[in-house]
Amino acid sequence: MATIDCCDIHEASQGRITIAQQALPENRQVSGLADIFGALADQTRLRILYALCRGELCVCDMSKLLDMSGSAVSHQLRILRNQHLVRNRRDGRSVFYSLNDDVEDLLREGLTFYNQ
Repeated sequence: MATIDCCDIHEASQGRITIAQQALPENRQVSGLADIFGALADQTRLRILYALCRGELCVCDMSKLLDMSGSAVSHQLRILRNQHLVRNRRDGRSVFYSLNDDVEDLLREGLTFYNQ
């Protein structure tokens, strides 16, 4: 039978609970962060974000880079845009995508954490 990682004493420490409770963000913040991490939990979307670390790209560029159809890339970009991870700008008939502020820092921190 598997052991459960649990306290042998069945009394909670109100002091530790209060400290932990103060550190918890609001439910809407936790929900939003979970949505962002969900968007980041896809290899294709991460590859798009890392490609955008070097500068803006259009869907055609990303399609060629990732060997994917334009519609598949557009679908992934829509998810990233909805989570405010990327932004777009129109230049004539072309739309270029770039990272929103601080996303590159988030990606760098993720790799640092992974490589520990």
